[in-house]
Amino acid sequence: MAEAAAQFRKGLDQLLLLSDNHERQRQELEFCSALGAVMIALKGYAASETGETYARARELWEILGFPSEFLRVPYGQAVIRAARGELDLALRSDVDLLSLSRQRNDSNGLVLGLLSFGRDLLFSGRFSLSRSPLEEVLTSYDATSEGALVRQAGIHPHVNARAALGVVLFCLGYPDQALELSKASTGEARRLAHPPTLASTLAWSTRLLSLSEDYTALSERVEELVAVTDEHSFPHWAGPGNVCRGWVMVQKGDVTAGITLMQRGSSAYQATGATTWMPHFVALRASAYEIRGQVDEAVTLLDDALQIVERTGERWFAAELNRHRGRLLLRQGHSEAAEGLYCKALSIAREQEAKLWELRAAASLARLRRDQGRRVEARDLLAPVYGWFTEGFDTPDLKEAKALLDELGGG
Repeated sequence: MAEAAAQFRKGLDQLLLLSDNHERQRQELEFCSALGAVMIALKGYAASETGETYARARELWEILGFPSEFLRVPYGQAVIRAARGELDLALRSDVDLLSLSRQRNDSNGLVLGLLSFGRDLLFSGRFSLSRSPLEEVLTSYDATSEGALVRQAGIHPHVNARAALGVVLFCLGYPDQALELSKASTGEARRLAHPPTLASTLAWSTRLLSLSEDYTALSERVEELVAVTDEHSFPHWAGPGNVCRGWVMVQKGDVTAGITLMQRGSSAYQATGATTWMPHFVALRASAYEIRGQVDEAVTLLDDALQIVERTGERWFAAELNRHRGRLLLRQGHSEAAEGLYCKALSIAREQEAKLWELRAAASLARLRRDQGRRVEARDLLAPVYGWFTEGFDTPDLKEAKALLDELGGG
């Protein structure tokens, strides 16, 4: 990738020696759009060098009348904005790309727009809305156009859509389907042997496995992600890999070393300019501090994560952040404040139709009411949420909810 970037820059330098006409602008757009894809891998989606390259490509793309063969330019800009935590701008870019693609009946542009739109809706916590465009990417996938799509997106779109859809389905309350999708996308990424696709897919998989608390599978997947990012020097995915690797170390009892690695991974990720996923990474670190008994530090970290949510609109993990904060305040003896945060988490989860988050918030609130002697209220709160589920009964979340209901006399 470093060699590719050097060659593209040499080409751009040579183009400056030519007359500034339509043909030169076309060639410069070819070089800039290709260099942008390289910079994503080399520096990260949110890096300033990546943004500058795509900004020049966008300028040329508009001058030349928005040629369809360079749809990687608006797609790349949408991804950059999402990675930087500019979700409103990213979603607007997605809508513009979808509108242009539909006007031109451009199937490749439609796939790129649907992929980006689905992911960004996920980040903003609109899970049900995000499901449809991601599923449409999979149903509209055409193997004959795969090569062109990979050149445009820098990854295999159908693999990335499947990986993202796994997280969506998990939050919506379909954990078994989610884990199957994640497993399938990872297997496909390995078969394709396309390093950026593999790194991206493994990153999605590690996030899902950390949410599902499958630490055995997470440990294996994290090591694979770290190996890929080390081999190919992918900074955008290397930092998250080390965050999850540190979290696995914490779960295995090596708390101090794990926290150090998590901090290093988060710092490296933020150094690329990226913000997306940071609320989750900060929450993992807060949980590690809680395990070490540093509850005040954990509360401070969760406050930081909630501030990121407010600033960026990345609300997909907002319910869990409030629930985690409530649990910590309860440990400090603030039961009334904890109850308020549990109720807030429950409200956010219901608004987002995030059944998994709703189950966790309902279980936390039910335990609190049980301890307050309000057992009937606790059972009446948790039972209908648990009763909604049709799968995932072997997952920790549903096992714990079932045990609590049995204790309350509602199992």
